[in-house]
Amino acid sequence: MAFVDGQNLYRHAKDAFGHHHPNYDPIKLHNAVCAANGWTPNLVRLYTGVPDPKHSPMWAGYWSNRVLALKRAGVHVTTRPIRYNPETRVTPSGEELVIYVPKEKGVDLRLALDLLKCARKRQFDVAVLFSQDQDLAEIVDEVKEIAKEQEREIRICCPFPHGPHATSRRGVDRTDWFPMNQAFYDACLDPRDYRPARNR
Repeated sequence: MAFVDGQNLYRHAKDAFGHHHPNYDPIKLHNAVCAANGWTPNLVRLYTGVPDPKHSPMWAGYWSNRVLALKRAGVHVTTRPIRYNPETRVTPSGEELVIYVPKEKGVDLRLALDLLKCARKRQFDVAVLFSQDQDLAEIVDEVKEIAKEQEREIRICCPFPHGPHATSRRGVDRTDWFPMNQAFYDACLDPRDYRPARNR
C-alpha cells in the first residue's frame, strides 16, 4: 500500500529534477516501485495540503481538479487546508511588507495514523512511503511492534527522488530506501494539465 505525502514528494522532485508542478502519477509510481521489488500493488493513499483560493487561486483550482481526477482513478485522497501565517519583512529601502507564508498542518500526522491503522488491520505487508519527512521515522518502531504482535513481517519502503541537484539524498530513517533516478521518475508522470483553463 502506498502512502504519498503529495507536497513533500513534489518539493523534492522539483529540487532533484526541476519539475515545477506536481506532475507525478502516484499510481504509476507505486506500480513501478512494486514491480522493481516483486510486490503486488494495493491501494494508493495520497495526503496533501490544499491552498486557499484567496491566497493562491491558480493552485487552489489546480488541486481541486487534481483531487477529483485522483479520486476517480481510485486513489484515497486526504486533504487539509493550508494555513497562512503573516510575517513582516523589511525591504532594502526600509519599507515593511507583510507576506503570508503557507504552512501545511496535520498532513504528516494523518498519514502516520493511517499507516499504523492499516498495519494493525493487516491491510499490507509493505508500506511504500513517498516522503522524506524525518518526523515519520517515529512510526518505524511502532510498525515493528505491530509486526511482532501479529507474528509477521512488515516492511516500510521509502522511494525518493535522487539526482545531482537533490537537496536531500536520503529516505526516512530506519526504512528501506529506494532512490528514484530521473528516468525512473519521469516514466511515471501524469501528462494532463490540471491548471484552470484561464491559467494555461
